[in-house]
Amino acid sequence: MSDPWIEDPYFIPAGAGSRHQIFPGVEIRTTPGERMMLSVVTFEPGSVVLDHSHPHEQMGMMVSGRLEFTIGDVTRVLGPGDLWRIPGGIVHRVRALDGPAVALDVFHPIREDYL
Repeated sequence: MSDPWIEDPYFIPAGAGSRHQIFPGVEIRTTPGERMMLSVVTFEPGSVVLDHSHPHEQMGMMVSGRLEFTIGDVTRVLGPGDLWRIPGGIVHRVRALDGPAVALDVFHPIREDYL
């Protein structure tokens, strides 16, 4: 498969990017920039991203479905259009609720473990 960055440094076709299953039922597709990374995250119903933290700042937006986020000691159910922000070092987890869900995540700096 050709590298979309070589073909066009400014636009990336749908479906391009590096794919990883980060937890059972949770797949992440990443596209790095120079200092930040955009991720498209798909969740199967009932899938869980376990408690974790990382030094990266993270912000995101729900595209479809519903996810239950716990950031620190605060829990909220988010739906399409809702946003979140997670400072580096804060423990957080996510649970997909009654159906599939898609979210966008932005990380700064780039998460080398997702490339």
